[in-house]
Amino acid sequence: GADLTVPRLLLGYRTGVFPWTTGPVTWWSPDPRAIFDLAQIHVPRSLERTLRKAGFRITFDQDFPRVIQACAQAPRCGSPTWITPEFISAYLELHRAGHAHSVEVWLGNELAGGLYGVAIGGFFAGESMFHRQTDASKVAVVAMARRLQAEGFVLFDTQMVTPVTRSLGAREIPRVDYLRRLAAAVDQPKAWGASLKSNEAK
Repeated sequence: GADLTVPRLLLGYRTGVFPWTTGPVTWWSPDPRAIFDLAQIHVPRSLERTLRKAGFRITFDQDFPRVIQACAQAPRCGSPTWITPEFISAYLELHRAGHAHSVEVWLGNELAGGLYGVAIGGFFAGESMFHRQTDASKVAVVAMARRLQAEGFVLFDTQMVTPVTRSLGAREIPRVDYLRRLAAAVDQPKAWGASLKSNEAK
């Protein structure tokens, strides 16, 4: 129940739940919970070659609206997307409030892939990703993980393991362990943008 206002969404993420449907709003807390260990992201050799040679360009928060719209339109193996217009509106508000962020993967001037999620303190919850070019969503995950690690994040939540996230090192942990890690992560000072501020100070 409840709503998808910014305060409600932040309270949900802080306490380990995330919304998945509207009408009514339902909140989920899987057990086990899937995470990436930021220091152990697995990048297969073929993906390393793609990162070096495919000509992808990476940006962050350059076009959050297009990323979430593309995620909503991505194929879901015949299942309807949970990213409804209500979700899009709610996460756009969360983005404007400085809590939702995106990574964009460009090929030339075309958006080839991307990922968006929610950041609180040293915690990042990956929400959804998409690709229009082979491996572009994997590139988005790796780019986001590397930024999070550089900025001192301690928890990268991916909710549930999928074939793509498993190939990059996602693993499941008991919910009780996840909640312990979450409590420590959200109590950290705001980490998003820390590396940019550090570079500006040099």
